[in-house]
Order: sequence, then C-alpha cells, then structure tokens
Amino acid sequence: MPIFNQSIRHKIVGIALGLIVLMLVTSILSMVMSSQVGVLLDELTNRYIPAYSHLARANIHSLERALALRRVVMTRMEAPSDEQAYAARLRDFEESDRKIEEDAEAARKLINMIIDDPRTYSDNAALGRIDIRIETAVTELRRDLSEDHAKLLKQADARQMTEARGTLEHIDVVRDQFNRKVDAIRADMLTQVFFSTTQVIGRQHQAIVVSGVVTLLAAIVGFVFALMVSSGITRPVRLLLAGTREVEAGRFDKTITVSTQDEIGELAAAFNRMTEQLRHNERIRETFGRYIDPKVVQGLIDRPEIAIDGERRVMTIMFCDMSGFTSMSEGMTPRGLVKVMNHYFTVMSAPVRNNRGIIDKYIGDAIMSYWGPPFIEDGEQALLAGIAAIEMADQVPALQRQLPDLLGIRAMPAPCDLRIGIATGEVLTGSIGSELMMSFTVMGDAVNLASRLEAVNKVYGTRILISQATAEAIGTRLELREIDRLAVAGQSAPQPIFEVMARAGGLTDAQASLRTHYAEALAAYRIRRFDAARAAFNAALEAVPGDGPSRTMLGRIAQLKASPPDEAWDGAWRLDSK
Repeated sequence: MPIFNQSIRHKIVGIALGLIVLMLVTSILSMVMSSQVGVLLDELTNRYIPAYSHLARANIHSLERALALRRVVMTRMEAPSDEQAYAARLRDFEESDRKIEEDAEAARKLINMIIDDPRTYSDNAALGRIDIRIETAVTELRRDLSEDHAKLLKQADARQMTEARGTLEHIDVVRDQFNRKVDAIRADMLTQVFFSTTQVIGRQHQAIVVSGVVTLLAAIVGFVFALMVSSGITRPVRLLLAGTREVEAGRFDKTITVSTQDEIGELAAAFNRMTEQLRHNERIRETFGRYIDPKVVQGLIDRPEIAIDGERRVMTIMFCDMSGFTSMSEGMTPRGLVKVMNHYFTVMSAPVRNNRGIIDKYIGDAIMSYWGPPFIEDGEQALLAGIAAIEMADQVPALQRQLPDLLGIRAMPAPCDLRIGIATGEVLTGSIGSELMMSFTVMGDAVNLASRLEAVNKVYGTRILISQATAEAIGTRLELREIDRLAVAGQSAPQPIFEVMARAGGLTDAQASLRTHYAEALAAYRIRRFDAARAAFNAALEAVPGDGPSRTMLGRIAQLKASPPDEAWDGAWRLDSK
C-alpha cells in the first residue's frame, strides 16, 4: 500500500511539474507575442496609416491649390477688380500650396520613424526610397511652379487672358505629373501597409494557436488528475476542467479559486494567467470589431455571396459633416481635438444606429451611413434616414454647450453646426478593396449626390437637404420644403431638392408661414417674375428672420436682375458652375 501511494505521488509530482513548466513557458511566449503584437499594432495605426493619409491629403491639396489659383486669376480679371476678394483668393492659394509641403513633410517624418525603430521588421530600403521620392516630387513641383506662378500673376494683373490660359495649362500639366508621382508613391506605401498588417495578423494567429494547444493540454492533464488523485484534490481538478471547458467554448471570464499550496494550486494559478491572456487577445479582436458594423458582419455571414459578387439595390445614403471644423481644430491641441471628435462621433452616431442605419465610415469629421435591404425594408429607409437627421440636428444645441466643458474653456473659438445630405437611388453594394484588405461599402450616383447635398447646405444656409427621390419616398410623414432645383454634372435634367423641417405636424406657425411664402416665391422665380418673387421671399424672411434659403434666393435675384438670363434659363442652380 505505501508503495502504491508512493508511486501515485511520484506520478502526480511528475505530471504537475510538467504542467507547470508548460504553463510558464506558454505564459512567457504569450506575453512576448502579445507585446510584439502591441508594438506592431502601434506602428501600423500611428505611423503607416497616418503616413499614407498624409500622402492622400497631398493629392487633395494639389487639386485645391489648382482650383484656388484659377479663382485668383478669375478674380483679378474681373472688371472692376475687387482687391479685397483678390487678396482673399491669393491667401487661399498660398494656404493650399503650403499644405502640400506640410503633408509631404509629415509623411516623411513618420516614414523615418518607422525606419529608425529597431523593434519591428520593415523594408527599410523600400521606405528609404519612398522618402527620397517624396522629397524629390515636392522639390521638383516647387521648382517647376515657382516661375509659372509668378508669370501667371503678372498675366492676370495685365488681364492677358490668352497668355494666362496657356500658363494655367502648363501648370496643370506639372500638377498632373506631381499627382501621378504621389499616386505611385502611395501605391508603394500601401504595399508597406499591407506588409505591416500581415505581420500583425500572423503574430495574432500564432498566439491563438499557442493558446489552443495549451487549452488542449490542460484538458488532458485535468482528466488524468481526476483519475489519479484522491478525494482531497478531486474538487480542484474538476474546477480546472470546468474552466478549461469554458475556454473551449470561447468564454474567458472563468477564474479558478486557488485553494491549495501544492502543485494543483500552481496549476490553477497558471490557468488563471492563461485566461487573462486570452481575455487580452479577445479585447484586441473586439477593438478591431469596432471598425465594421455588427449588422454588416451578420449579413455577410448569412449571405457571403453579396461580398463576393455585389448587388445593385435601392438605398438611402446620408452624409453628415461638422461645419466650422477646420477653424475650430486650428486652435486645439491634438488631445483636445481627439476628445472633441470622439464625443461628436458618439453623439451623432447614436441617432443613426437607433434608427437602424449602418455607419459605413468616418471621413475626417464627416459620417457616411446608409439604409436599405437586407437591413431595412424599402418603404422605411428614407423615413428612418430623415428621422435620424432630425434627431442629429436636435443634438446640436447640447453639443455646442458640451464642447467648451470638454476642452475646459469658456467658449469655443468657432461655432459648430451640422450639414446633412440625404439621397435615395440605386447603388452597388459589395466588398471593395484589394486581396489583402477589403471594406463592405456602397458606391453609385446616390452616394455622390448625398455628398454634394451635404456641401450644398453651405450655399443655402440649411442643415438637412434631401433629394427628390428621398422626398417622394418620405411623402407627408415628415415636414418638407422644396428649396430649389439643382443641376448636377452627369445628370440629364435638374431635380428639386428639399429641406427636412420637422417631424409630421411639428411645424410652428412661423415655419408654416415661411414654407407657404417660400413656395409662392419659388414659383414666381421660376417663371421670371422676379419682383413678385422678391416680395414673397421678403415675406418669408419676416416669418422667420435669418432664413438661409430666402436670403440666398434674394441674392440670386439681384444678380439675375443685374445680368438677365438668356431664354434657355430654366431656373435651376448649376452646382459645378459655382
């Protein structure tokens, strides 16, 4: 009997020592791998992706600079010349010109930080070549354009239209060359981003495999313990086995109480460390899960062919942007700006989700979202988008009060407000991207129209503008007002645009009077009865002083009376001509 007990004791000690060694090695490996994953994630999110974003913004600023330069020339060649407007246009051009170099320099700085970091593996030779190409592209751009800019301004001062047009054409050629260079650099930079992403995924998969192996070994050892040990240690072993099963089921919140000081207690402590590491890995996966809406994930699981083949469907698209963001962000610290934007996105995303919308992406300070099948029925999508827009606009007063408190200041340096554009139409839904990285999104004319309607709010002084198709789908379920007819490039005919004023039955007497007078004014305006239109627009302003659309239309009438339209004039405002 003593021999039997001794033999069993030796077996228990041998198994326990083996298990402890296994757990210690695994814990160390898990911690090392988690640390490496953290370093790789930090480099990907804080260096690679921002560097690529700076290069993309350099492209955008290049186009903005070209547009600003044309405005400078047009302003100078107007008769009589408006010196104040010319100076403002020139400042806009100089600001766009400066931003190109700033973005290029920011991208180079991040690239050099990647090269100098010895903790992560990267293709330093390729990154070094990208750095040199960025510097060369900006230097060549500055060299090629300096003389042309000076010559163009002289031609504009002399009102030499033909010569200025030729110089502008040459500047466009240089700009296109620069953009092609930056596009090529971005493509190479994207390759490096994909390489870094592959490193992160590989390390993550490695950690998961190790955790799975440890789970299997722990289950086997637990079963052996249950057969070999006496009743005094049966309960701890059963607890260990139960915890292992929880891990196998994907639940990592199980903690085993360490009730003994022997080898079984050490095993329980090691198991707790393992589950803590697994919880850490799960939190990493949950963090990545924030980048795609859960409803989209479930939809793709239920119908994976949508992601592969794509579908054409009628959907309602919304773009929401914060006005005054640029001027507001200039005076903020990076930490303050992040705090403001996170709070803003949290507040403005809630109405979209509460009304069953899908948030597609955050673009700077803008939110792109959509409604449509298979997530929303066809008859409800436009109404839900309109209600979400009203609820977002209702949050503006509270947001304006909260932002100073978030920043610890008395008042914001610049007021903030919302601009929302909504359009309904046929779009393509599917996974768009490369073999390494894809995004489930929507594309089509309705997306472009919604984006343009958001921007057009600035022209009319409105918050929520919707397309004709959206207005027809909403019907009388919301209070709408026709604002104007809008001619957009790529469409055969102008289409009416509408403002969402309130929920059904939610208009005040002043708003109802405003809508009536505005409709009368708009009808007179379209048949060229400008005096009657002006009187009706003024009546609308008396009902609601400061109404943006009324003031905009009065300004347009003043321009038309000064320069009467030709017979082909249809009363529509052409977006791309302004």
